[in-house]
Amino acid sequence: MISGLLLAAAIAGNGFKLYLPDGYSKRAKYPLLVGLHGCTQTADDFAGLTRMAKLADAQRVIVLLPSQNPAANPMRCWNWFLPENQKRGGGEPAMIKAMIDDVESHYSVDRSRVYAFGISAGGYMTSILLACYSDVFAAGMIASGGMYEAASDVATGLNAALHGSDADPAAAGRDAYRCSGAVHPRLVPMLVFHGSDDPFVAARNGRQAVDQFLVTNDLGDDGAENHSIVELSHHSSAVEGGHAYSWTDYGIGKKVVIRHYVVDGMGHSWSGGDATFSWADAKGPDETTILWEFLRRYTRLPVHNSR
Repeated sequence: MISGLLLAAAIAGNGFKLYLPDGYSKRAKYPLLVGLHGCTQTADDFAGLTRMAKLADAQRVIVLLPSQNPAANPMRCWNWFLPENQKRGGGEPAMIKAMIDDVESHYSVDRSRVYAFGISAGGYMTSILLACYSDVFAAGMIASGGMYEAASDVATGLNAALHGSDADPAAAGRDAYRCSGAVHPRLVPMLVFHGSDDPFVAARNGRQAVDQFLVTNDLGDDGAENHSIVELSHHSSAVEGGHAYSWTDYGIGKKVVIRHYVVDGMGHSWSGGDATFSWADAKGPDETTILWEFLRRYTRLPVHNSR
């Protein structure tokens, strides 16, 4: 019986860290949480910022933390803006999928409960993973990131981050539906979390991610774009002495498929993160708790896909 943060392996030149919860045993099955760091971060930085070890031990979750190779991007950004990384079966998404396969082959993973989340560039990459590998993930979270196919090169990527994408979220939603194969029912539950005053990834990107996944899930529900995913409710609250925040739920009937959080006055940060790490804002709600409380509700339905 082993547990702790381990340098597990390297896939295609990219290392990853793996955290096994305290008391890990092969006799049990564990959810797998895949976390993608942002630019300038390492897997260790992201683990510390989000307090992933604490979450893993408390909730009995395996955490996989891929690391971007600085040879692929000197700022350690995931290259979400390049077309070769916006498809199934190639590029960085396939490399991350290979890491998941490796972990699943060596550890006791509940394959119906695999989740992805990421911040900034990792958030954009999460939108790609959930679009193109919806048969792998039960749900995901885009934190301070943006929608699938938000850009097509470095220049449009920078513009999208600073101002929002010039691409049409509805068209991106249709492409996202096709990327995993146009099958249904295939809902892609998504939590989108953003600061209203983000100077590096404009809050408009969060709204575009919501709009993109509204269309993806509309198609995934019954194969038709018929506005079956609707707004269900809107809520607001505040941290005492800190930021106010709100969230809006979208779904079918009483089933929430998309949840959109906006933290008023927050910049490019992990809300409620460990302040000893960069990109933390202690004045906001606990984003790590909100992340897991959303994701844990979902189990992936079987999807028949030959690709």
